[in-house]
Amino acid sequence: MSRKPLTVAISSRALFDLHESNRIFEAEGLEAYRRFQIEHEDRALKPGDGFVFVEKLLNINKLLDKHRVEVILLSRNTADTGLRIFNSIAAHGLNITRAAFCGGESPYRYIRAFGCDLFLSTHATDVGHALEHGVAAATLLPAPGRSAGAESGQLRLAFDGDAVLFSDTSERVFQEQGLEAFSAAEAAAAEPLEGGPFKSFLGALHSLQQEFDQDCPIRTALITARGAPAHERVIRTLRAWNIRLDESLFLGGMKKTAFLKAFGADVFFDDQTQHCESAATEVTAGHVPHGVRNENRKKSA
Repeated sequence: MSRKPLTVAISSRALFDLHESNRIFEAEGLEAYRRFQIEHEDRALKPGDGFVFVEKLLNINKLLDKHRVEVILLSRNTADTGLRIFNSIAAHGLNITRAAFCGGESPYRYIRAFGCDLFLSTHATDVGHALEHGVAAATLLPAPGRSAGAESGQLRLAFDGDAVLFSDTSERVFQEQGLEAFSAAEAAAAEPLEGGPFKSFLGALHSLQQEFDQDCPIRTALITARGAPAHERVIRTLRAWNIRLDESLFLGGMKKTAFLKAFGADVFFDDQTQHCESAATEVTAGHVPHGVRNENRKKSA
């Protein structure tokens, strides 16, 4: 039986730079936007913040000479205005053949139908809906510079721990009772952590990595604010899951940005907005609006 490919859905604004088009839409309305896209449909769009990630991901199919990765375009455009996007896909040599153009409505409802393992978008609402339906998802933040990992052909992905790879149960203890109670609870805990929204995606990546005997084109890292003694439960959890991360950085509260740059992350996934905003000065960051910190943020908004 053939193995299901790792399937990633991405919005058109995450894949390509649509700032100029969006400015026209906001200033002049839908009809002006439609005319602009049709008039420029033979002019290829520039890469967006998720482009390098997609390009490196699709290259895995070439390296394996198998269809092991699928990228699907999910867009709020109509097929009429989306023709420029498909023309740009062809111009950049991206092997993307499947798409949903939803005419102004949210495309998240097609994520499960396409069998997606991950959804990347610039629409936070769409990302939230995807997470609620059990799909790993993140809002890509605008990055002023090129990703630190763009020079390498290797796809490098970095993940925060609590509320991303793992559940937010431990984070709730920290938020409600403080660092001392959190450390004591982690040191005493015998059972593995529960999985977070990105557990399945990490598992799919790990499975894909195992298809390479050497020179694997995917490298993963856990970059967490946890330090000793809270590190031990994380290590035992990953063992229990039978999932390997290539690198694990336990920073004990230090800022993550310099470490992400040193790792050369193509994308960093974190549940805290401030960490994502800081990281986006050096690498592409994906905010995962999940867990207690985001619940508290919504309440205070």
